[in-house]
Amino acid sequence: MYSYLASDGTQKYVLKQIHHEPCAYYQFGDKIKAEINDYNRLKEIGIRMPVMMDVDIEKERILKEFIDGDTIYQLILHDKMQSAYVEQLRSMCVLLYAAHTNIDYFPTNFVVQNGEIYYIDFECNEFMEEWNFENWGIKYWSKTPQFMQYVKEQ
Repeated sequence: MYSYLASDGTQKYVLKQIHHEPCAYYQFGDKIKAEINDYNRLKEIGIRMPVMMDVDIEKERILKEFIDGDTIYQLILHDKMQSAYVEQLRSMCVLLYAAHTNIDYFPTNFVVQNGEIYYIDFECNEFMEEWNFENWGIKYWSKTPQFMQYVKEQ
């Protein structure tokens, strides 16, 4: 998916465009419907995220609220990470795990606005222990070897 910053001259938005490139290790179904379903699932669970404002199913586009702030990735990179952000994510995990759900815990998917973290992606999956925050995500929420390897590869 591609995300673009858009504006109506007064307010900023994010326009998310679905794309269809082949992936050898994953089969995608109807991506736009999956995004809508994932958004609704996470909203019901109570995850803090941008509002999905509009959807063009035919053109596979989503207009969503713009969350203004740095990503967790940027905060880690510039030594501005706070333990409060990890604690907020752990609180999200309580809700997610109770609903048998995982999200993509990679730090580029979280933005801090006014001291609160927002999950800015809508992707979620059935809970699997190996992909939960404690077993996978936490490896990227500080300057771990995994995080630094990712930075090096970018």
